[in-house]
Amino acid sequence: MSREQVLSSIRSALAGKSGRGGRTPLPGSRPPGPSYGERSMAQFVERLEAHACSWERLAAIEEVPVRVMNWLAERQLPARIAVAAPLAGLPWPEDLARHSDKAGIDEVCAVSKAFGAIAESGSLAMYSGPDSPITHNYAPEFHLIVLDAADLRDNQEGVWEMVRATGKMPRALNLIAGPSRTGDVEQTIQLGAHGPRQVHVLIVEP
Repeated sequence: MSREQVLSSIRSALAGKSGRGGRTPLPGSRPPGPSYGERSMAQFVERLEAHACSWERLAAIEEVPVRVMNWLAERQLPARIAVAAPLAGLPWPEDLARHSDKAGIDEVCAVSKAFGAIAESGSLAMYSGPDSPITHNYAPEFHLIVLDAADLRDNQEGVWEMVRATGKMPRALNLIAGPSRTGDVEQTIQLGAHGPRQVHVLIVEP
């Protein structure tokens, strides 16, 4: 008996039981989440800071390379990054070693482009795919995330509307709310336990 025949038999049996019906279609929409209006960005950065993230504003995306190089220099980190493909064409300095492949276990820093962000929770939505390898979110010790202010939404429902507008679902949509942390060791919070120990957000807001 084929898989479809088995599933068809199960559906028929369930439909005949008292109180059971066929599959219920998914609702077309959900009740709206909280709205912040002009305070959306203020709410977002407030929650970012609560999650132990740092952030800065940029007037144009072309400023990203300079800001990233300054950030690396301030921390005396090597001039090598894994950079997401949508950002690879920016005016990076020639002496910066960079690639847009998956991040390995020895990767120190990744620079990614957020798909969107949620003001309510201060979370960054990362759409997995060739332009945003999922390993950039977890393997490097430091993660710099570029966010276009126009992609900020008040709530998670708004981000899912953006996903549906693409016409396809990603294999994964990661919601990042600060550095990796754990309290397993003597109930003391440790950053960087299962991923980046520092997350810095570059908000492009012309």
